[in-house]
Amino acid sequence: MRTYRYFLLLFWVSQPNPTFSTPLSKRTSGFLAKKRALELSGNSRNELNRSKRSWMWNQFFLLEEYTGSDYQYVGKLHSDQDRGDGSLKYILSGDGAGDLFIINENTGDIQATRRLDREEKPVYILRAQAINRKTGRPVEPESEFIIKIHDINDNEPIFTKEVYTATVPEMSDVGTFVVQVTATDADDPTYGNSAKVVYSILQGQPYFSVESETGIIKTALLNMDRENREQYQVVIQAKDMGGQMGGLSGTTTVNITLTDVNDNPPRFPQSTYQFKTPESSPPGTPIGRIKASDADVGENAEIEYSITDGEGLDMFDVITDQETQEGIITVKKLLDFEKKKVYTLKVEASNPHVEPRFLYLGPFKDSATVRIVVEDVDEPPVFSKLAYILQIREDAQINTTIGAVTAQDPDAARNPVKYSVDRHTDMDRIFNIDSGNGSIFTSKLLDRETLLWHNITVIATEINNPKQSSRVPLYIKVLDVNDNAPEFAEFYETFVCEKAKADQLIQTLRAVDKDDPYSGHQFSFSLAPEAASGSNFTIQDNKDNTAGILTRKNGYNRHEMSTYLLPVVISDNDYPVQSSTGTVTVRVCACDHHGNMQSCHAEALIHPTGLSTGALVAILLCIVILLVTVVLFAALRRQRKKEPLIISKEDIRDNIVSYNDEGGGEEDTQAFDIGTLRNPEAIEDNKLRRDIVPEALFLPRRTPTARDNTDVRDFINQRLKENDTDPTAPPYDSLATYAYEGTGSVADSLSSLESVTTDGDQDYDYLSDWGPRFKKLADMYGGVDSDKDS
Repeated sequence: MRTYRYFLLLFWVSQPNPTFSTPLSKRTSGFLAKKRALELSGNSRNELNRSKRSWMWNQFFLLEEYTGSDYQYVGKLHSDQDRGDGSLKYILSGDGAGDLFIINENTGDIQATRRLDREEKPVYILRAQAINRKTGRPVEPESEFIIKIHDINDNEPIFTKEVYTATVPEMSDVGTFVVQVTATDADDPTYGNSAKVVYSILQGQPYFSVESETGIIKTALLNMDRENREQYQVVIQAKDMGGQMGGLSGTTTVNITLTDVNDNPPRFPQSTYQFKTPESSPPGTPIGRIKASDADVGENAEIEYSITDGEGLDMFDVITDQETQEGIITVKKLLDFEKKKVYTLKVEASNPHVEPRFLYLGPFKDSATVRIVVEDVDEPPVFSKLAYILQIREDAQINTTIGAVTAQDPDAARNPVKYSVDRHTDMDRIFNIDSGNGSIFTSKLLDRETLLWHNITVIATEINNPKQSSRVPLYIKVLDVNDNAPEFAEFYETFVCEKAKADQLIQTLRAVDKDDPYSGHQFSFSLAPEAASGSNFTIQDNKDNTAGILTRKNGYNRHEMSTYLLPVVISDNDYPVQSSTGTVTVRVCACDHHGNMQSCHAEALIHPTGLSTGALVAILLCIVILLVTVVLFAALRRQRKKEPLIISKEDIRDNIVSYNDEGGGEEDTQAFDIGTLRNPEAIEDNKLRRDIVPEALFLPRRTPTARDNTDVRDFINQRLKENDTDPTAPPYDSLATYAYEGTGSVADSLSSLESVTTDGDQDYDYLSDWGPRFKKLADMYGGVDSDKDS
């Protein structure tokens, strides 16, 4: 017979804080379950094999914020296998098991160790199991159950913002929406009225109201004026429990600002303004400022100013300063104290942005009277015209009057004026002016062909106040006079073929004239009277300021006459008639059957860009002269070459140079330094050579003395090498002395030059002992001593 076990989970409710349990929808009592088990157990063993209980408690309730000193009792876990002998052990796992929720492993009692807050966690899911204490094996399958925390009203409503900011236009109708505030309650909205919030206004009446359920704030007073009061502070309360007694509440502050609308027209603080301005003020000069006040702000306070009436509508203007909203009165035209001294204007200020719903309040504009006084100033003279244009014939004589300019002092004093010409505009002093009456006259002769227009400037200055002056431009046009004769437009040189026929056109002539007659140029062409009879050519006037040269006969012979000079008279038809004579050169040339020139006596006609024979000869002569000049110049330069200091009879490459000059003796310090012939050991360190002029001053190098046992060949080679590398050495054709006496002679030096460096006299008697060869020397030097003794 199979034994069925049951695992019962029981919860007891304590008296001070009861707990609640909710069974499954098909829950039965424990006794019914047992009865069913018994019933099941009475069936055949093969009919049913059940491994779980037929019911369980799966949901329990526990009040939050328990304030008792002991642990809060939740319920009891019990298995039907528990015989009370301590063989079973109850285990609890899941949310908060072992920490928040603990179980007595012997009795199965479950308790909460601390206060629970539904707002932190509303539901806990736990699992319970009974195991054999000795074997550790479960005696019942694990059961899961839920503990729900029952809410209490322990949270007050909280607004989403601590401070709200809102705006509403002034003068709004009652009930105009301002802003909506929102408060939330953390309590359970599904359990009781703990989370049901109701709004009310604590501060801000009677200006604003709030809807209790939505929190929408609206205006409650009509025609609230921003100019009277702009800021409002409203306090709104949110209370739970539907606003009933005992409910919790929270508050927030709403700062409401009335925004401006254009409900105020501009107003001038005074009805009359007065300004002064000098008559010399140029257009655009500001005279004064006026300002109308407007209680509105922003674009509703913008003002436009305009002149609507008055005596100076055309003389003055008003503009608006956008930053200060002031009206600036400015000069529109030049003022004249002598013409009008006082102007009266009516200036209007208006709003450009007007709301139609406030037009019933009246026109949104205002006006004021502006009085402007013109002050007199000392003004410069004023010319009667802005510019003068005069004309004069180019044949006018000196001191001919052209015209006059007029200027006067516009002031009431009418100071006298004097005139002058700005000489910077008339550097040649062609014109002059009468300083008293302003008459312009010529001071030099004019020529239209040189300069057609003369632009000068006339200055008018007050005599009593020279600082006051004005200028005016004066344009003088020089009128044309027929004083120039017409002439050929270019130099004409043409040809005629030897086989030309009579009346054949060989050249067309054109003329120009520097004059500019009013009716235009009309030239006439004709042969000069002296050439008209017997001429081989005729002139045909085309009556269009051109003429043609025609042949008069058939055939020309260049060998008889190669060139014809044809004088042509050109006349104009102006008054007085001017004429000139021009010469046309006609050459006779050989032509082909098409009339094309082949050869002429003058080669220039065939090759106009080539060179004639005379030109070629001249060029050749110039080349020859140039070559001769170059040769002479080269020869002179050779002769001017510097001659060497020493002229050698032999090849200049020889080392021995003959000077053929005895010199001036030992006292001659300007010749060669004889010290170079001495023993090298006696050469002075700073001695410079005197046979040449050094190009640059170099400190002489100290030449090391040759050793006593040096061979003559080695010594000479050493000296050659030193001279080759010495920058102060003379040129190659100068004398280089390689004096070396050597050592080891028993007679010592025989040179009398050595005596230059000795301080005392020497004894030469030993020369008599050297034999007959030295007798002459002994007599010479010995005789000297004898002379000294005598």
